[in-house]
Amino acid sequence: MYNKGANQYRQVGATSEVEGADPHRLIQMLMEGALTRMSQAKGMIDEKNYEGKAKLLGRVMEIIATLQSSLDHEKGGDISANLDRLYDYMNRRLLEASSLNDVSMVDEVMSLLLEIKAGWDGIRDEYLASSGKKPSEQSIAHKASMASHSA
Repeated sequence: MYNKGANQYRQVGATSEVEGADPHRLIQMLMEGALTRMSQAKGMIDEKNYEGKAKLLGRVMEIIATLQSSLDHEKGGDISANLDRLYDYMNRRLLEASSLNDVSMVDEVMSLLLEIKAGWDGIRDEYLASSGKKPSEQSIAHKASMASHSA
């Protein structure tokens, strides 16, 4: 999953953070990228730039498909199954939003993804504890990684 997610994130245009990102952060970055592109797509709809809207929503649907394919159904149980159905619904709504140029449908998907992201963000410390790193150690390692990319 990590490599697939990293490759997807590179495709959506943010390479500087990917190499230093742990799997949890990578999922956060994918969600952030999807939210940013949905916001941009809403602007494209308002401006009647339908080609730009289609490209942006297409990328969002790719990101959501990547999030969906990263689910661990063996460990995730009901939560994973529910997320799988929700991601499927979100992509169907985005397809409909794109064909109808409906900003409210994009808003609906943004709201759903924000809710998922809030839950994901909330388990950050638990993830770091299970990986053996404290939040401060992870932050220092991440900052060092970012500094090496800036040089």
